[in-house]
Amino acid sequence: MSPHVTLEQWQALVAVVDGGGYAQASEALHKSQSSVTYAVQKLQSQLGVKAFEIKGRKAVLTPTGQLLYRRARVLLEEAGSVETAAKSLSAGWEAEIRISAEVLFPYSLLLKSLDRFNRESPHTRIELLESVIAGTSEALVSHSVDLAIAPEIPPGFEGEAIMRTRMMLVAHPEHPLHKLGRPVTLRDLREHRQILVRESDTRRATKPLVEAIQRWTVSNMSTSIMATSMGLGYARYTEDKIRNELRAGSLKPLEVREQGVMDVTLYLVYADRDSAGPGVRRLAEIIRADTAAECSRATEQKSDE
Repeated sequence: MSPHVTLEQWQALVAVVDGGGYAQASEALHKSQSSVTYAVQKLQSQLGVKAFEIKGRKAVLTPTGQLLYRRARVLLEEAGSVETAAKSLSAGWEAEIRISAEVLFPYSLLLKSLDRFNRESPHTRIELLESVIAGTSEALVSHSVDLAIAPEIPPGFEGEAIMRTRMMLVAHPEHPLHKLGRPVTLRDLREHRQILVRESDTRRATKPLVEAIQRWTVSNMSTSIMATSMGLGYARYTEDKIRNELRAGSLKPLEVREQGVMDVTLYLVYADRDSAGPGVRRLAEIIRADTAAECSRATEQKSDE
């Protein structure tokens, strides 16, 4: 394409095609019809091609014009993308935001929040670290992330509670622990295989609540759920993570005498609230709002049951 063709000329060509004529294009571009006509004529002259031909009372694209139209739309979309990026950068929005999220948090909710944020700032890249227990705090302390959803607020950091979730001990319905005919005790749990998700920090110093004789530690939540659903052990999950398995009947809550159900509070924590950029602050606002709406919806749903 000729370097002499201006963006305004390409806009005129696209507007004529999309609008169905020069009069409609002039309205869409807020320009006189004569200026739109001149822009299209000049484009054709500079490229040495004929973009339109008259059929009856209507100007229709020639095969060459159809090619130019497709290329023009791509060019205008790229120009609009560059303009949006420039506006975001001039407003101080970050090019990348790193967030660590404890695996107990509903990731489907988080992904919706990230998508909502990216619709406002499409040129900000997101790096999501899926963390387990102390791994979230380690990511904050090491300044590996800008924002975190954690089960605790590390000393020296600022955060706020955004969700309270419940964890339950479960096993496959045919697991021996379901066949005891009485509430399960800690001693019972110690004698059966426990399925754990590996802590994502480097020290892995957090002790499990149950010191089982046999334990499988995996690095991924989905692997843990699969193993438990296959009857290979018991584990503790939030209801959100195993809703499908509970519904399908491949997992069933254990009736436990003590420590069967645990309430966990999750916090939204800034790595450095004072120096957080507008993108980090806006993402935090979206996560807070979406989480509050989801918690409210869940509460209403339970009250209706």
